[in-house]
Amino acid sequence: MQIEELKDLVIAALEELKAVDIKVLDVEGKASFTDRMIIASGTSSRHVKSMADNVVMRAKEKGVELLGMEGETTGEWILVDLGDVVVHVMQPEVRDFYNLEKLWTVEEAQDRAAEDAAAERSAKRKQ
Repeated sequence: MQIEELKDLVIAALEELKAVDIKVLDVEGKASFTDRMIIASGTSSRHVKSMADNVVMRAKEKGVELLGMEGETTGEWILVDLGDVVVHVMQPEVRDFYNLEKLWTVEEAQDRAAEDAAAERSAKRKQ
């Protein structure tokens, strides 16, 4: 299964159980362990567990191998490793504390700022 198809499958599985604030991070070339991270919140430990289980079930139905799953005992943060796509299903407090979106996008913002500064220096030199 292609990465985009797997991403779509995961999003559909999360949406099916009313996941909150689904975010997709493209970490291709930034992380050696995956190409996409999908982060979603659940309203309770039961909700988080149900969503993670639904992702696993839908992936297995399509023949996608589950490489690992962690955190299912507490249900505060469950990680589902599908290889090219890693899914983080979290309770809002845990998600706010770890702020994975910011962690994985800080580098992008720094790269953009460096590119903007270089372009500005180049423009000044041409004047």
